[in-house]
Amino acid sequence: MTKRSSSTRLESKELTRQALIRAALKLLSQNSFDSLSLREVTREAGITPTAFYRHFDDMEELGLVLVEESFQSLGEMLKDARSQSSFDGDTIKMSLAVVVMHMHNHTSHFRFIARERYGGVRRLRRAVNRELQLFADELAIDLVAMPGVDKWTTDDRRMLAGLITETIIRMVAELLEIGPDEEPEIVERTKCQLRLISLGVPAWDGALAAGRA
Repeated sequence: MTKRSSSTRLESKELTRQALIRAALKLLSQNSFDSLSLREVTREAGITPTAFYRHFDDMEELGLVLVEESFQSLGEMLKDARSQSSFDGDTIKMSLAVVVMHMHNHTSHFRFIARERYGGVRRLRRAVNRELQLFADELAIDLVAMPGVDKWTTDDRRMLAGLITETIIRMVAELLEIGPDEEPEIVERTKCQLRLISLGVPAWDGALAAGRA
């Protein structure tokens, strides 16, 4: 086999693999992963069911690849949204605008994450929540730069990071289910929630809350 023909075959295989991923994401816009069948995905992708197994061992493996690909989009969003070390009203407003922009640009990925986080396939559910925890852990490291939070324990910073991440992900999940007219209200409510969290930061005393003081 020549180098050119080998390269062409690899390119063709990758195109088919991407077609399966796109087909699954398209079908998942209306269905949860546990209701999706291999035949539906291959029919949508325009290949035979037998050809599916040249790319994935089973549907769960395809689902795990979808988690990985979706979190590439979510990762860029969370990195942009947490790029500022301050936690004032303007920063919160700017960060939420970044979140909404990314959500509109990668709707299928964000819908998949929001839905499968509580979905019926355990491996996918665990994979999604593991990735979200990793992002929260990264945010906890960034929070050291915030005045006052730099004196907190690692556990307290992780708790704050978890609250912020949960609030943002909940907003995304809501936005995916509503029309554009309701979007400003949900974003404004989320801004208020994050502002409330930020106002509690200076007053937090982890040792006192745990009864250690």
